[in-house]
Amino acid sequence: MQACVLTANGPQFEADYPTPPCGEGEVPVRVITAGICETDLQLIQGYMGFQGVLGHEFVGVAEDGPFEGQRVVGEINCSCRDCEWCNADLANHCPHRSVLGILDHDGAFAQTVNVPQENLHLVPDNVSDDEAVFTEPLAAAFQIPTQLDLDSFDSAVVLGDGRLGNLCAQVISQAGCDVTVIGKHEEKLSIIDELGIATALLSDVVLERTADLVVDCTGSPTGLTTACQLLRPRGTIVLKTTIAGDSGPSLAPVVIDEMTLIGSRCGPFDTALQALESNAIHVTPLISTRFRLREVEKALTAARTSPNLKVLLDISSG
Repeated sequence: MQACVLTANGPQFEADYPTPPCGEGEVPVRVITAGICETDLQLIQGYMGFQGVLGHEFVGVAEDGPFEGQRVVGEINCSCRDCEWCNADLANHCPHRSVLGILDHDGAFAQTVNVPQENLHLVPDNVSDDEAVFTEPLAAAFQIPTQLDLDSFDSAVVLGDGRLGNLCAQVISQAGCDVTVIGKHEEKLSIIDELGIATALLSDVVLERTADLVVDCTGSPTGLTTACQLLRPRGTIVLKTTIAGDSGPSLAPVVIDEMTLIGSRCGPFDTALQALESNAIHVTPLISTRFRLREVEKALTAARTSPNLKVLLDISSG
């Protein structure tokens, strides 16, 4: 099958990559469309030390199992379902898990990806392929209100005007918070402006400590430092950034100002799909360009290039 494989020499297109056999409980999914995200770019830089087929944001057609012939999206954590963490409803933190396109499991930048049946979710009929491919990052945005009571925050700042920052801002805004997105790119901020969410260029912002909540979606090692400069004492920072290499400022301000730091990762797919089905969250304005799978090197370059937001790979016909 065709696939984009991350090797020790970097990512490369392979026209005849061996189709991996399904593991126990897995279903082959014919990938229709996949999205490139910041995590994919960080993996290429050495994050997690991953080698294999990249990609974890996708929509496809199940080729076996209860959903055979129907469009599906898939959660990325392939857990053992039998350890104390899984039994405590913390399967995303299973110490034995693999992760699609990230850890010990081939991903979705291929014509076929194998996914545990338990991870699959049916795509509603009125949700397009282009919308469905956003399910995974939108679910990550919806993880924030599962971790925090957003009603308790009056003012929130989302740092980062990229794909995830846009989605997090929409989710937090819908919860009733007064949200401002701070970014570096006028073109990206204009898309958020059109949603009725306040924005500001970082270069124009006076770093005053007035926010109750700051969400770091910068994908930059400097994001946490900036978040600390914007947060009031005893405020809360949600960390969404994962990057290759060492990072991190002095954590003394966290102690001195009694800040709360919350790591936030994968989230509820059912909530994300409901939001897409009801058109409560708008994702298609984020699509900048698209490529065929054999053009994946161009696609990855485009994903690194401002002002592009979401770059899609069209892998097979729906």
